[in-house]
Amino acid sequence: MAKLHPSSRTVLEPLADFEPAKPVRIRSIATFTSSDSETLVYIGTQSGSLILLSLNPNLPSLSHGSNASTANAAKNVPSHLRSVSVCDSPVDSIHVVADIGRVLVLSDGFMFLMDSLLIQPVKRLSFLKGVTVISRRLRTGDAESLDFSENVSGLVESSSASQRFLMKLGSGIRANGAKARESEHLRDGNRVFSIAAAKKLVLVELLLVNRLGRSDREIDSAGGGASFVILKEIQGVDGVKTMVWIDDSIIIGTSSGYSLISCVSGQCSLLFSLPDPTSMPHLKLLRKEHRVLLLVDNVGIIVNAYGQPVGGSLVFRHFPDSVGEISSYVVVAGDGKMELYHKKSGICIQMASVAAEGSGMCVVADAEDASGNLVVVATPSKVICYRKVPSEEQIKDLLRKKNFKEAITLVEELESEGEMTKEMLSFVHAQVGFLLLFDLHFEEAVDHFLQSETMQPSEIFPFIMRDPNRWSLLVPRNRYWGLHPPPAPLEDVVDDGLKAIQRAIFLRKAGVETTVDDDFLLNPPSRADLLESAIKNIIRYLQVSRRRDLTLSVREGVDTLLMYLYRALNSVDDMEKLASSENSCIVEELETLLDESGHLRTLAFLYASKGMSSKALAIWRILARNYSSGLWKDPAVESELLDTNASTLSGKEAVATEATKILEESSNQDLVLQHLGWIADVCQVLAVRVLTSERRADQLSPDEVIAAIDPKKVEILQRYLQWLIEDQDSNDTQFHTLYALSLAKSAIEAFETENSLQNPDAGRLEETCSAGSERNSIFQSPVRERLQIFLQSSDLYDPEEVLDLIEGSELWLEKAILYRKLGQETLVLQILALKLEDSEAAEQYCAEIGRPDAYMQLLDMYLDPQDGKEPMFKAAVRLLHNHGESLDPLQVLETLSPDMPLQLASDTILRMLRARLHHHRQGQIVHNLSRAVDVDARLARLEERSRHVQINDESLCDSCHARLGTKLFAMYPDDSIVCYKCFRRQGESTSVTGVDFKRDILFKPGWLVTR
Repeated sequence: MAKLHPSSRTVLEPLADFEPAKPVRIRSIATFTSSDSETLVYIGTQSGSLILLSLNPNLPSLSHGSNASTANAAKNVPSHLRSVSVCDSPVDSIHVVADIGRVLVLSDGFMFLMDSLLIQPVKRLSFLKGVTVISRRLRTGDAESLDFSENVSGLVESSSASQRFLMKLGSGIRANGAKARESEHLRDGNRVFSIAAAKKLVLVELLLVNRLGRSDREIDSAGGGASFVILKEIQGVDGVKTMVWIDDSIIIGTSSGYSLISCVSGQCSLLFSLPDPTSMPHLKLLRKEHRVLLLVDNVGIIVNAYGQPVGGSLVFRHFPDSVGEISSYVVVAGDGKMELYHKKSGICIQMASVAAEGSGMCVVADAEDASGNLVVVATPSKVICYRKVPSEEQIKDLLRKKNFKEAITLVEELESEGEMTKEMLSFVHAQVGFLLLFDLHFEEAVDHFLQSETMQPSEIFPFIMRDPNRWSLLVPRNRYWGLHPPPAPLEDVVDDGLKAIQRAIFLRKAGVETTVDDDFLLNPPSRADLLESAIKNIIRYLQVSRRRDLTLSVREGVDTLLMYLYRALNSVDDMEKLASSENSCIVEELETLLDESGHLRTLAFLYASKGMSSKALAIWRILARNYSSGLWKDPAVESELLDTNASTLSGKEAVATEATKILEESSNQDLVLQHLGWIADVCQVLAVRVLTSERRADQLSPDEVIAAIDPKKVEILQRYLQWLIEDQDSNDTQFHTLYALSLAKSAIEAFETENSLQNPDAGRLEETCSAGSERNSIFQSPVRERLQIFLQSSDLYDPEEVLDLIEGSELWLEKAILYRKLGQETLVLQILALKLEDSEAAEQYCAEIGRPDAYMQLLDMYLDPQDGKEPMFKAAVRLLHNHGESLDPLQVLETLSPDMPLQLASDTILRMLRARLHHHRQGQIVHNLSRAVDVDARLARLEERSRHVQINDESLCDSCHARLGTKLFAMYPDDSIVCYKCFRRQGESTSVTGVDFKRDILFKPGWLVTR
């Protein structure tokens, strides 16, 4: 059975109908569009006559409104132009050759030719008898297909001289048995036919003949005619009942099945066999797709020009009497009904009754060019003309019936087939979205809005804010097709929708059907749920719209109204995220709203994003103060932190952090210093971030900042000074000295606090205080460590001023560093050796001094520490052990105290004496070796000077190779000999061999030095 669409639509509407005045039985039918305002309908009867009707396709349809007048209905009756008698047998088929104004009729096995208006006498073509089927060739534009017109032209051009002479006399020529009587063949289109007759296929071309060179119109009026030229005959083809010719393929249908014949080679191949020999084959050429529909019982199979199945099959209710084509649909008629099937989906879109069941065979005729909008269905006694409903009207009808999915599917099909633009698809998506919106299906509505590329976000503005408003003029005044009410606020839309649901429930109880969704009728939704769903989905649409390229005014409306909707849902996180990011919100539209609703954080973020730092910081300051007093609490923080103090602290730090972000980028010094105090009270680390930020364009004045820092916030001052000195490379001695004094003062206080806590309770208190200070401290290292590092690394502070501050304290290492800066070596050694008892540091300082007396001075301090202290014999022994070699043993012995135990010093003194003797003997060895080298060098020189060289008459110069004879010559250390002239040119240091004696030293063996 055919698939029926659950909600069928009207694709074809009845345009006109015709009933002959005299009772006749209609056998065949054909149409021809002569102009935009006239369509000719040819009706072939069972009695052999041909009736010509004229129809205006632009007239209103018979079903155009329920109030159509009788006069309009009368105008839709086709005009009966004339009738002609073809023969006494039924007219089997009618073929309109529109380009030459001819009509080819098949009746009683003969072909008849007449003009398109049936004015001239009917001409019987007798060159073929027993014709059963005629099919006109369809060329798809394939360059490889055979062009018969060229063959015929060549045939005419290659005629003999006698044939050309006969043509001039009018006796004509004969091509393959068909006579062409004119000297000129007019080919204004593809007029090639395949004719099945007498167990063969004859391929012919219909030619319009013109003897005097007159136009087609003149020929018609003068009684000119047309003739056939036989192109080819294919033998052995019998029993053809239906036929289609496309490109080079001829598909025929017989009682046994369907076959494909090549018009080039004449070969025949079987495509399908009919299961029942009594089945009637039927072929329909689908001109739009250049394909063929084969009927096997009630199943239609679509094949291409090569007979290969493509796409799906069409399943009809019954075996149709006739098949037609219009646009993307197949029209079938039979059993008194006309049905419309979609080619791709196979769905039965429309069905209409045209006659009573069993009344006889129905015939369908469509346009020859596959682009017409008319289809004619004929019953044995009546002709009904149908016109395709415009696509937009079909879509509107589906939308009125609430068949939204089917409407979108239709538009997508039309868009894919090129019959509708992509902009129209977007338009329909938007229209469907608005209809769903007013039907309270907000999620589906927004889904369609998002699929529309032409819909503007400003079209949603009236649903959020009542007119008039800032953006009223931006809303396009487009009612679309007028299928939905004008835009209204979401509250009104929901209220009207609920009223419609209540009315529908009442009507349903009364037995009246409505278009309201059954889900709403069974489970009526609440107003709150609907409003929340509407707001959430409108938010979803605006969020996506923000990513589009919008004008500034529309972008401002989107962001501002998005904030309105967030506030309506009390979506604090989304509000703050939007306000803190880059946005186009209008502050004037939101500040009163946010202030009254208590969303101060959002308002502060919004102020900050718009560069209104002063207002933003004022709000953050208020929130910090309210946190402290408990007037304002953050629900998010309270849910995470149960401890009240922790919650307050976390809230205040969050507020201070946001204020810090603003101040870090601000170069307004007054604004920064104005808010520095309360931020420091909340968190000193944030205050330091504000002061030391490098993100601002212009840095703050250090003097103004130092003056503005609370004296109690010592660590902030120290961290700021540290940043100036270390990160900003400040060389101002004032800052260096201030930093050193601040660190020294803090170190003294920390030392005194540490020493003052002696008892266990104080220890627990100290532990608590130290834990709290570590948590709130800016620095990770202790203050004394920072003081010592700075005193050692910096040379720009005033050491005397710092020394005056710590003079009375117990900061001995710091004092040692300062005395070292002042060059007081003795005091440094006293502190290191006696106060701190750091022997290693004291010895290292002596090494830095670099004088031997420094070690003797340190030894004296160890042996005579003064102030009643006992001698530090172990430290003295360590010093002698490490640096005894550098000391004079006699001085050491004189310095040693008589009270020093001999066993402590004996080993050290013995090692000193042995080292002294070792150094003395090493000196002697070096001295004697030096003398030996000197003696060896003197001896080698003497030997070189005392060498004798014998020159004879055969001796040659190693450079110029001249005989030396009695000439003056020179000899180099490498025993090469040159004449005096070459010696002057060569020089003293460079030999003929290229050796440079100043650079490459030449060793000669001696008693001490050997090679």
